[in-house]
Amino acid sequence: MNRPSDLDTLIARHQDGLALPREFYTRQDIYDYDIAAYWNQSWIWVGHESQLPNPGDYITFDYGQESIIVVRDKEGALHAHLNVCRHRGSRVCTESAGNARVLVCPYHAWTFELSGQLRSGRAMGPDFDPGKWGLFPAQLRVFQGLIFVCASADAPPIDAGLADLAPLTAPFGLDRLKIAHSASYPVPANWKLAVENYMECYHCAPSHKEYARSHTLKAPHEMEGLMEPLQARSAAIGLPTDIYHTSGAAAGGAGADTYYRRYPLYDGFETGSRDGTALAPLLGDLTGFDGGATDLQIGPLNNFLIYADHVVGYRFVPRGLQETDIQIVWLVHEDAEEGRDYDVDALTWLWHVTSLDDERIIRHNQEGVNSQFFQPGPLNPMEWGIQSFYEGYLGLIAKPPARHAAE
Repeated sequence: MNRPSDLDTLIARHQDGLALPREFYTRQDIYDYDIAAYWNQSWIWVGHESQLPNPGDYITFDYGQESIIVVRDKEGALHAHLNVCRHRGSRVCTESAGNARVLVCPYHAWTFELSGQLRSGRAMGPDFDPGKWGLFPAQLRVFQGLIFVCASADAPPIDAGLADLAPLTAPFGLDRLKIAHSASYPVPANWKLAVENYMECYHCAPSHKEYARSHTLKAPHEMEGLMEPLQARSAAIGLPTDIYHTSGAAAGGAGADTYYRRYPLYDGFETGSRDGTALAPLLGDLTGFDGGATDLQIGPLNNFLIYADHVVGYRFVPRGLQETDIQIVWLVHEDAEEGRDYDVDALTWLWHVTSLDDERIIRHNQEGVNSQFFQPGPLNPMEWGIQSFYEGYLGLIAKPPARHAAE
């Protein structure tokens, strides 16, 4: 992928404390380079192990023009492959999920083992060596049931950050979850505007009336006064007393961001529900509700909100220069039964209405940025997460792209 010739000039134009220049949201060549230099070199959350219980189960995940297969082999191990046939480039898996004994390209029937090795290139002749033409691998990590992939052969370091997070998230039993519902909210905007919107709660009070009724993150001065009581309640139900943690790029260093913060809901709210009452069985090893919520970030592209009774996963997936899917996944305890233990409409209500709000405000944001009169404005202190995102994003695209798995 060609690097935009004026990229260094555009990066130099950015001033700390201000939004990015307009070109980062409006130029096709920069969007294309974002996929090559940022998305292909980042860890991406693609699913949960509960989606792949049996040998041969697979899921696919698409972003930009890329597609990745995650599949469980006959021995139970997970593999990640680029979804590109080594013959003429066709997609190998054309469905979002399924089960297969082998992976067969639908174009010319090249047949790959679940491990990615080419079993047979049909009628390729006696001198053809299948060992040279297996599927390109992608990097894969599983953290407490959450599956992450990276297309780069030089993936950013993540293991140390995951090890630091492990004791903080262990009580939630993330490996004992299942997907209760998923939804996609297309928005006509550049993916960076969607990410930036999630990175700050400066907009929460004016833009998210339902969310603002229950979540103190929209009012830091109110939140801080409720932190100490929350810490005591969290400890009482089996959560660590350390309710804030950051490492990697989020702490000003190199590598993947990891960020954990548990913060209080307003009095009367046990979880993120319409009336404050529980929505599903308690997660993991928790013994009760503490009236808190955890913001969890693993890499800058993967965000989770963890209540005591359910998890909400967020992704902002690029489909085009100004086309992004806001993807939301709701997860509950693996033993919870729909209709008995939770109601899907009640479970999804808050983040459904909030995502409809997000689609609207991000769409209007892009419309304004498209104007020739747009000039980057100053960030509010509550938008510190955006500044952190800018530093990581600009730092990565300023470098020559790392080797991808296919190189």
